[in-house]
Amino acid sequence: MTNSTSSQQSNLKILQLEDLDANIQKILRIAVETRENAYCPYSKFQVGAAVLCADGSMYGGCNIENVSFTVGTCAERVAYGKAISDGKRNFTAVAVVGSMEFTSPCGACRQYISEFGYVDVYIACPNLKKIAVTSIEALLPCAFKRTDNPF
Repeated sequence: MTNSTSSQQSNLKILQLEDLDANIQKILRIAVETRENAYCPYSKFQVGAAVLCADGSMYGGCNIENVSFTVGTCAERVAYGKAISDGKRNFTAVAVVGSMEFTSPCGACRQYISEFGYVDVYIACPNLKKIAVTSIEALLPCAFKRTDNPF
């Protein structure tokens, strides 16, 4: 995870690619592939993500930067956005591949992911030598949920 302490990393389960379900392996590979399409001329920090929908469909996305930094979009939200645009609402897993050993979803993406239910989160480096697995609820305990909104 980016800038994390060893105690934070100890909460991650580390696995090898071959130990994972075929669909999880596939979304990890999609995340690696889409990472190459990242538009990041300012940070040079490429991130790819992919979501696995409950019906087995998969969608990938990459980060898209903008000169006005706050309007850039993270890879996770691009992947979810593509799936949601196709009518998907039920997800089982998300994979994130950054430029570092483990690049965890940012806080905004954690909240975004949790909007659509609790999923497993797979975090890997581009060579897929080691994969960390956790859950969105472990990454974002006490998330703000739809039931918390009075409207």
